[in-house]
Amino acid sequence: MALNKELLDILACPKCKSDLQLMNNEEGLKCSSCVVVYPVREEIPVMLIDEAIPLDQWEQGVREKK
Repeated sequence: MALNKELLDILACPKCKSDLQLMNNEEGLKCSSCVVVYPVREEIPVMLIDEAIPLDQWEQGVREKK
């Protein structure tokens, strides 16, 4: 099941308030301004600044903070 489009339309980066882009595999929401990805777990976006993964780490396969 895909994320709800209406939800995606209202979500913004909690840090800078920029728009977010859904990653191709729907595993995360990318903020281009902050260069981070907010993970999506069990179809629920985790919109906590402390849970954001830097984009370069995300592209290396990191999906959770240690």
